[in-house]
Amino acid sequence: RRPRRSKSSGGRPRRRPRLLSKKIMDGTKSQKLRTSHLLRIDEHDFTMRPAFAGPAVPVGVDVQVESLDSISEVDMDFTMTLYLRHYWKDERLAFPSATNKSMTFDGRLVKKIWVPDVFFVHSKRSFIHDTTTDNIMLRVFPDGHVLYSLRVTVTAACNMDFSRFPLDSQTCTLELESYAYTDEDLMLYWKSGDESLSTDDRISLSQFLIQKFHTTSRLAFYSSTGWYNRLYINFTLRRHIFFFLLQTYFPATLMVMLSWVSFWIDRRAVPARVSLGITTVLTMSTIITGVNASMPRVSYIKAVDIYLWVSFVFVFLSVLEYAAVNYLTTVRDGKDRRLREKSQNLPCACDMPQSKTMMLDETYEADANSLAGYIRTSKVSEDESDKQEQMVVHLALDSEFAGTKKNCVYGFCIIQNTHTIDTFSRVIFPGAYILFNLIYWCVYC
Repeated sequence: RRPRRSKSSGGRPRRRPRLLSKKIMDGTKSQKLRTSHLLRIDEHDFTMRPAFAGPAVPVGVDVQVESLDSISEVDMDFTMTLYLRHYWKDERLAFPSATNKSMTFDGRLVKKIWVPDVFFVHSKRSFIHDTTTDNIMLRVFPDGHVLYSLRVTVTAACNMDFSRFPLDSQTCTLELESYAYTDEDLMLYWKSGDESLSTDDRISLSQFLIQKFHTTSRLAFYSSTGWYNRLYINFTLRRHIFFFLLQTYFPATLMVMLSWVSFWIDRRAVPARVSLGITTVLTMSTIITGVNASMPRVSYIKAVDIYLWVSFVFVFLSVLEYAAVNYLTTVRDGKDRRLREKSQNLPCACDMPQSKTMMLDETYEADANSLAGYIRTSKVSEDESDKQEQMVVHLALDSEFAGTKKNCVYGFCIIQNTHTIDTFSRVIFPGAYILFNLIYWCVYC
């Protein structure tokens, strides 16, 4: 049959359009490019290590510290996030390649091949990050070399010594070791020595200054299983003192200085001096409790404990000082009251000069000679009996104070005059506290 001719095309037959491109085949669907076939995973038993029953497998390790998240004094541990990389050679994974390029896989292939069983010694918690997928990378080279990298956050124990806290430096260690393979099966080592550990320059902590990171390695022995290679990541932290100066040392020093104010307050102002002493003692107790609440319950004395407790002793002694002053003042007032009552019961000494009258608040300095002088210089004419009565009055009063004068050695005179106790305290307390601070900061700094 002849094809129909269209009127619009002028009677010419229509032609089918040519295909501009051929259909492209998806190479990933070809069985020849499957990972299991390319790496021959199905042909080997990857439950056994490379070179099984042969020499130990060398496994190089390097670490990049991403962040040092926290240091806990109470729990005595630290938290670190790092990139952990392993390097080894497994000839079972060798594959032909014309370009000699490596192949990179995610964590799904890790479950099908052999990988080192490295774990963190003395770790409390650890996990592999899984956002948005498991942070695991596996890179296989044509000659069988393997790079296995993962991103881990680990919380490990750190044995801290707080004997110099808060003027201390702490050295913490993160330890890596094979769990199942001894040194006869797996040789764990730092791939590039000290350069195997790299850190981010932006790593910082609020309370610590990171001084240095360094690596070491040694053998660890277990009586049941044998010797294992162990790698160490050591880092030294020095504590910032400024925070504790503001929160602990300065408040404690101010409380001690505030307790000295009572030495300038009148000894008869009992409410003022007692309330000031109790306030400073309670404040020091609060400071000590707050510091110990953020520290582990160690069985030895810390440097901050020495400072706080010595400061507490100074505050407490200032309270005792006023107790002594108040007691001696009460005793002295009682003695003066008894002398006054005794003088009122004796015959009156009339027309005595003002210079010879006895002041109860001061020490009487008269003696028998002064009394004799008074009798000779008396302007009032009296009979013999009145003079004898005056003699009895003066001799009785003078005998009370003569004993005091004879017993008035240096320390006894201080006790007799309570003003002197406060005067000496104004010098002794600040001087002793300044001396203590000089010794303390010279020893611990």
